[in-house]
Order: sequence, then C-alpha cells, then structure tokens
Amino acid sequence: MTTAMTTTSTLTEHEFALPSPTSKTAPADNFEIQDGTFPSTSQKLDKATLLKLVSAGFSFFVAGVNDGSIGALIPYVIRSYGITTAVVSSLYAASLAGWILAAVSNTHLSQRLDLGAMLALGAALQTLAQALRSWPTPPFGLYIATFCLTTVGQAFQDSHSNTYVASRKGSTAVHRWLGFIHAMYMAGCLVGPFAGNGIASSTTDERGESRWYLFYTVPLAQGVVNLVLVGVAFRDSMGFVKRTEEAGDVGEVRDGGEKKSARKLIRDALTERSVWLLSLFFFFYLGTVVTAGGWVVEYLVEARGGALAQMGYVPAGFSGGCLLGRILLPEPTHRFGERRMIMLYCVLCLAFQLVFWLVPNIIAASVAISFLGFFSGPFFATAISVGTRIFPADVSTTAISFVFVFAQMGGSLFPIITGVLGAHVGVAVLQPMLVGLITATGISWLLVPQPQSKTD
Repeated sequence: MTTAMTTTSTLTEHEFALPSPTSKTAPADNFEIQDGTFPSTSQKLDKATLLKLVSAGFSFFVAGVNDGSIGALIPYVIRSYGITTAVVSSLYAASLAGWILAAVSNTHLSQRLDLGAMLALGAALQTLAQALRSWPTPPFGLYIATFCLTTVGQAFQDSHSNTYVASRKGSTAVHRWLGFIHAMYMAGCLVGPFAGNGIASSTTDERGESRWYLFYTVPLAQGVVNLVLVGVAFRDSMGFVKRTEEAGDVGEVRDGGEKKSARKLIRDALTERSVWLLSLFFFFYLGTVVTAGGWVVEYLVEARGGALAQMGYVPAGFSGGCLLGRILLPEPTHRFGERRMIMLYCVLCLAFQLVFWLVPNIIAASVAISFLGFFSGPFFATAISVGTRIFPADVSTTAISFVFVFAQMGGSLFPIITGVLGAHVGVAVLQPMLVGLITATGISWLLVPQPQSKTD
C-alpha cells in the first residue's frame, strides 16, 4: 500500500517523520502548549486536528488503492499491449524514477511551501496521473510515465502526512496513530485488487478485449475527494513558508545558531550510519512485499494453472493480511520489544513463504500468502517509529525521506529483476526470490541500531 520525502505516505507502502524544520503546525492542532510541553494522552483531539488525521489516513488509502491494483492488472496489461514481463517491469522503473525525483526536490520544496501546500501538490499530481490513465488503452509510453507522476505525488503527500502524525511525539499513542494511517494504506491495497480485477474481468469492448483502463476512474474520483479534503483540513497552511529573522532565509534552518541549507541537511543525513542501516532494512522489506503483491497473480496463472479471473483476487488476501497485521500487531510489538518481535515475524513470514513455494495447491498458496502479509504488516510503522528515535533531531526529516527513497528502490528493483528473469526462465523465479528477500530483511533488521528505550 500502498505502500514514503522529507517526510510527509510512504513509508508507503508505497506508508512517518518529524515535521519539516520550516513548516508551521497549525495552532488548532493543540500538539504543543505555551510552556513547551505536550498535552497528555487523555486530552481530547479537537475537530480541526481530527480532520487532519482523517485526511492523512485517506491519503494513504488512495495510495493503497493505486498500488494494490497493480498485481491484478499486470496480466491484463501484458495481454493488451502484447508485451513480455520484462517490458511491463518498466512501470516499476518509472516508479523508482519518481521516488528519486521526489527525494531530490522535496527538501527544497518543503522549505518554501507550507505543509498544506505540499500536501495539495502531492494530491494534485496523483489526480492528474489517474486522469491520464483512464481513457481507452492509453499509449504504453504515457501509461508508464504516469507511474512516475503518481509516485512523486505519493512521495510528497504521504511522507508529509506521515510526518504530521509522527510529530505527535508528546503522546504515547504515536505508534497507534502510525498504525492507523498505515492500516489505511493496506485497506486501500485490499480494495484495489477487488476493484481492478472486477472491472478488468467484467468489462469488454466490441472486440471482446478487457477494458481494464476503466478501473482508473475509481482512483480518479478518490483523487478528487483527496484533493478537496486536503484543501479543507489544511487550509490554514496553504501558502509559502515565510521568511523570519528567527528562521533565517528561506532554504535554511537554524541548529544551535548555525544555519543549515537544504544541501547541508541532505549531506548530514547521508553521513549518519543509522540512516543507511535502516534504509537497508526497508530496501529488502519493500522489495519483498511489492514483488509478492505484483507478481503473485501472474505466477499462479502461469506456474500453477489458475484461472486469471479468479487469481486476480489473491493479492486482496495478501493485502487483507497486511491490514489485519497493521491493526492487531502494533500493540504486542510495542509491548514486547521491536527487535525481538520483528525477528519473530520474519521467521514466521519465511515459514509461510516456504508453504507457498513447496505445497503445489492454489488454495494453500492463497492462505500462505495471506499469512505472509499478516506477519509483515507491522514492519513499516515499527521501523519508522524506530527511525524517528535513532536519527539526530536536526536531520530526522531529511533522513526519513531518504529511507523512503531506498525503500522504493527495493520496491522497484526486485520486481524488475523478477520480471526480467521471468521472461527468460519463467515466473516461477518468484519463489526463490521471495525466500532470499525475507531472509535478507531479517538479517538487515539485526543491524539496525535500537533506541535505548521505547520512550526515548
């Protein structure tokens, strides 16, 4: 989910950090009071803050619908354009290009545009991309380009929405709010396959070919609602970041009297060892879930002989498992310790992946992939929570955005490798690929520095 930029939404999910140093938090949020302390967890949220949290959650839902539909639609795209799995993998390459573009531009933009303006820009780009996809069989080059556009929009909106939620560090319920918005992403990933496969398998043109592109009218409508909701909820921060004597010139922030430009923030973030280690974990983790969700339908159709109309719903089982995992597992993960619980989940994911591989039964495969989704569900929010506590405060925003980028690199690179290898040796290469990725995810988690305490 769907499923991360200088933080927002990913992430994803495409799914978070501390607020941008120059972004303003609306006074109505009541996140901080006059004496510099934060409100207690018993303090009720006002309507303005609640509306912003709903908007943040809905942005993740929209991203999830988009990302969750890819696996169900890929077989139809392959057959509609008459291309191979290697060629269709270019949509993941376009997504990677979008994340890189967002990583380069986000720090600079977020120091000039206020929070609401960044969120609105991200929502507008996603809506534009869905509009370009929804007309009859768009040219393949244009269709691929829209994945870059969608990714940039998601990066801006989801990362800053993530940031807004994670900035509630005065409350011990931050992990629950993060769990909520990332659960909304997986709820979107659950809806995506049902909507995508349902429309693609039931609508045909005069030649009897699937009109799969009609699915994109669904995320287009959601995109319009998303844009309106952002405009209403964050209307108090829709302008430019103002230049103030305290903050220094636009494009710079102060750190103990020292001005830091966007370039220096990026350089400082990339010199932190913890940034690279957490990025490695996300690189393999997102590579696992995107590869599994993106290629499971084609695998079950080609390697297991399943019917396309029925197999298109299997990614919904995977996404449904992730959704339940993000709802049910954050509390025990937080209570019993992030390091040991994520390692336990990795072992369980590997066990169910081996069932998926070694038991030649479509029903068993569908159940196993759902459990794999369930136990991998809390990975994202848990690792983001750890990241906000181990990164230096002055570069945390920029650091999380680059973690997001490296995550999306894995989420783009490994599906591409799977598609290219699948074109030469068959899509059954998916199975050893997933085993290796899950193993690498567990090993990389052991390398991530852990916070000294859960309340650090």
